[in-house]
Amino acid sequence: MSNSNEKPRNELYEERVSQARVVRKIVFFSLIGLFLIGIITLIISYFYVTNVLGPVDSDNPEEIQVTIPIGSTANQIGTILEEEGLVRSGTMFRYYVRYKNESGFQAGDYALSTAMTMDDIIAELKEGRVLQEPELVFTVPEGRWLEDVAEIIARETDHSEEEVMEVLTDQEYIEELIDQYSMLTEDILKEDIRYALEGYLFPARYDFMEENPSIQSIVEAMLSGTQSVLEEFSTELEQSEYSAHEILTLASIIEREAQKSEDRYLISGVLYNRLDRDMRLQVDPTVSYALGEHLYMTSYAALEVDSPYNTYRYVGIPIGPIANPGKDSIRAALNPEETDYLFFYARFNGEVIYNETYEEHNRTHQRYRNEWVEGQSTETKEE
Repeated sequence: MSNSNEKPRNELYEERVSQARVVRKIVFFSLIGLFLIGIITLIISYFYVTNVLGPVDSDNPEEIQVTIPIGSTANQIGTILEEEGLVRSGTMFRYYVRYKNESGFQAGDYALSTAMTMDDIIAELKEGRVLQEPELVFTVPEGRWLEDVAEIIARETDHSEEEVMEVLTDQEYIEELIDQYSMLTEDILKEDIRYALEGYLFPARYDFMEENPSIQSIVEAMLSGTQSVLEEFSTELEQSEYSAHEILTLASIIEREAQKSEDRYLISGVLYNRLDRDMRLQVDPTVSYALGEHLYMTSYAALEVDSPYNTYRYVGIPIGPIANPGKDSIRAALNPEETDYLFFYARFNGEVIYNETYEEHNRTHQRYRNEWVEGQSTETKEE
């Protein structure tokens, strides 16, 4: 009985050992196969990327005239270059530009060659060696209201302010723009929004090849400027708890409050701290915007205006931007400085004082408030 039981047991052991050997061989060869596939994939990817980044045709180079419109995003430039046969992939151009953190492309007419690599083309577009000088050049400063931007456009072109405002508030045109720009969402169509495009008209220098470009082309150049900046900060936006519309709203507040770059990030930190604690933001520029007046000083009566823009009455981020912020303010809205401050006070001379408690903030307010009264009095006399 003992011997008859041992034989099947030995056979079972040998069978399991044999199966284990087979499994080890399968695993080994599978790993070898995956390794080889990985190597092959890397080699193919290397040659693909090298080919895409290289010249389209270096053996028989052709010079091609290409126009880069003002305010074009990397995506739009890539599409233009691909359509003109200057790069093999417009999508790869966009990813490569983002990977290398390239920016500052200049609008204009260029003579580019199919013998140029993608790096050559990027360098050319950044240097701005254009074939034609712009016919119209003007600058929109940071932090201006949409109405102020309309006034600047009217002053620099043959269009009247009323014509510019008519385009900027045309509902049908705005809906077309929503389809054209991914940054524009239904948020800008909310009932209490004063101007749908407020906050989206990028402040910058604009060069136009036409002496009197259409209002639409000017507006779209400015929208493309904001779209380009938001694309540059796409990673931060994806990680943010706030939408692009809310970030632009915070950036517009920061732009109106800060004069120095370092203050933008600290003020952003204060705003985030207040939002995290469900405190009202209580920033004066939102009151001015709610009233539709550029206030020198904010009175206690003005604080009571019933408007979704008024951060003294309503908790959270306002319904929309209160000005058109620049790149640094947008970056600050996405990258608030970590701080324990909950209050800030801007002095007449531009210095910003930060406090952790309301008592400290109130003392700061009482100490420096007269500077604004005296400043207003002085300016009134000078006028």
